[in-house]
Amino acid sequence: MTLNLFGDRTEPEREELADGAVILRGFASRDDAGLMDALESVTAMAPFRHMVTPGGYRMSVAMTNCGSLGWVTDRTGYRYDSIDPESGRRWPPMPPSFMELAESAAAEAGFAGFQPDACLINRYEPGAKLSLHQDKNEQDYSQPIVSVSLGLPAVFLFGGMNRTDKTRRVEVRHGDVVVWGGPARLRYHGVMPLKEGHHPVLGGYRVNITFRRAG
Repeated sequence: MTLNLFGDRTEPEREELADGAVILRGFASRDDAGLMDALESVTAMAPFRHMVTPGGYRMSVAMTNCGSLGWVTDRTGYRYDSIDPESGRRWPPMPPSFMELAESAAAEAGFAGFQPDACLINRYEPGAKLSLHQDKNEQDYSQPIVSVSLGLPAVFLFGGMNRTDKTRRVEVRHGDVVVWGGPARLRYHGVMPLKEGHHPVLGGYRVNITFRRAG
């Protein structure tokens, strides 16, 4: 099924968030069908699950991973691991379409040569959110974060270097890609509770695909 999910966009619209941080509007529209097929293949091998934080709280966002390393959380802490703790097998390999998107978006944002080894996939249902946090379980902070939005729109929160800094609220829609690195690499960020809605492909969900260089 072919759907015009991106209106009349012909070229990605670039929106600067901060020094080292940019939104590439509609950038993932270059291979929408390929991304959906790849997403389905990954989740068939490693289904979404609600992980538990070290404090014992069940996360409202359902998660899975692909790539050499996967981000996990449980009562022992946050970490990257090559093994899916539910299956005991390695995470699914990162699909070529995922890798191509991550590399091209990073280059477009000014971070050429990005080669992610970890891809965290989050699925939001109405009411699900992600609290303000820093991505700092990775070993090399010189590498950017590339975050792809699919499905329902959401409000992305982009803050400063301290949790108490003022946040900027930005709507991200299907196909938008946020990239941050360099001086913005450790900025706090999060997602406000997802509102109900319907997307032509993902129905009542939002999926966020985040690429990182973790090892």
